Amino acid sequence: MAKKTNTKRKIIALVSDLTGHRTYVTRKNTQNTPDKLTLKKYDPKARKHATYVETKKSLGRNEVKPRKG
Repeated sequence: MAKKTNTKRKIIALVSDLTGHRTYVTRKNTQNTPDKLTLKKYDPKARKHATYVETKKSLGRNEVKPRKG
């Protein structure tokens, strides 16, 4: 069975404010939340909780592209 592709959901990565590492990857509905997502999550590099900010996840060839036509 093929994977359903919903264009409203985008794959995003979360970057830590303390260390700058991309530790978490998630999906968000861009229609409901057009602003940048900020979450408070655990940073394993800094060993404490930090705020994570949304950034684009570069997926390379796995990125879903819109169909032509």
